[in-house]
This record gives sequence, C-alpha cells and structure tokens, in this order.
Amino acid sequence: MKDLFLHDSLDTSPVVFSDRILYTPTSFAKTALLYLQEIGSLQAKKPHTSSRTRLSSYLFFCVNSGSGELEYQGKRHKLGKGDCVFIDCQLPYSHSTDTDLWSLSWIHFSGVTMQTVYQKYQERGGRPVFRPDNFTDFQSLHQSLFDLAASDDYIRDMRINSGLNELLVFLMNESWHPAEHPDRVQKKQNLLPVRNYLETHYTEKIVLDELADRFFIRVMKRGQTL
Repeated sequence: MKDLFLHDSLDTSPVVFSDRILYTPTSFAKTALLYLQEIGSLQAKKPHTSSRTRLSSYLFFCVNSGSGELEYQGKRHKLGKGDCVFIDCQLPYSHSTDTDLWSLSWIHFSGVTMQTVYQKYQERGGRPVFRPDNFTDFQSLHQSLFDLAASDDYIRDMRINSGLNELLVFLMNESWHPAEHPDRVQKKQNLLPVRNYLETHYTEKIVLDELADRFFIRVMKRGQTL
C-alpha cells in the first residue's frame, strides 16, 4: 500500500493523488474464489483521461465527488457524485474528470465465475452506469475490502471473497429494470399461475397435455416447427 502521484508527460505536477493496494491473491483464490486485483481511491488534481483495454478484470468504481465521463461500448456516460460504474475491462474503456475534479473509489477484481455473472447482470438489464439509492453501502463495502487487503488476516482471501460476493449482490439488486424488458416481465407473470398450480398439486399425477390445456400453453411435439 502506498500513496501514488501520477504525472503527465509534459508536467511534473501530479495529475492525481492515489492511495491504492495492488493485491496478490493466492493460487487457491484464483482457482476457487472471487479475488481482488487492485483497490484504492483517488483525488484528481487536474483534468485528465485514462484509457485501457483487454484487461482480465472487472471494474467497479463510485464517484464520491466531482464529475466526469465514461466511454464504454461506443457510448459516453456523464458521471457525477453518487454514480457507480460496473464494466468488463476486456472491452475498451476510458474515463475522464471534468473541471469539477472528481474523487473515486475503485475495485478491480475477477474470478472463474465472473464472465457468467457479468452476463447475467447484463441480461437482467444491468447498466455500466447506475445511481443506487444505497450509495453509502457501496462506499462502506469498499472501505471494508480496502482494510481487509491491507491486513495480515490469515484467511483474508476468504473474507475478500465474501466481500466481493456482497458487492455482486448489491450490483444484481441494482440491475433489474423491468420497464426496459416488458417481454420478460410478461413471460414471468404468465408462468405464475402454472407455478402456483404445481405447488398446490405436486402430490398428484400431472399430465403435460392436461396442464397445457388448462393454461392455454402450446406444447411442441417432436418434429414440429413453429
């Protein structure tokens, strides 16, 4: 852990002041857990842009003050205090602070299940930028993970895994936008009577054709096409 000053190529004055930890997970953590790669916070000292691509990492960060912009998947997103970002760093991205210089808290992390988890996040309507109601919960969790990474806890990889799972729960909770996916919501609502019927009559013999007739569901026979 150290305080880090980043400079641009033409000026010796710092671009940002950063307090970060480059974390080295165990081989066990890399093969079995969600694991931390880097965590920290920064305060911009002058306007600047950071760009990256093809990182085997997932990035979460929150804007604690100030404002800026994220460019990701061909779109530009304005960011302000209280906004959060969750992106796949394999894809190109860049972020830049406005003249209202921002402060950020970030987490780079990964895990063997993360590709599937991120795909589910997107399927549920998860956005690269969102504004949560529980912003302070994200900030508190970041601080907790930072303290864990800086500790000498002998099971800290397990504790970090638990904290990152909590982060994913927060993110999934923010990802559901039913108004943007009315077809999915309608399908879910249409299946509720079927589920209720099955839960009530689970001890009885249920014939698929009778179930289909009861709930006006078309059953595809082998060899049939739509």
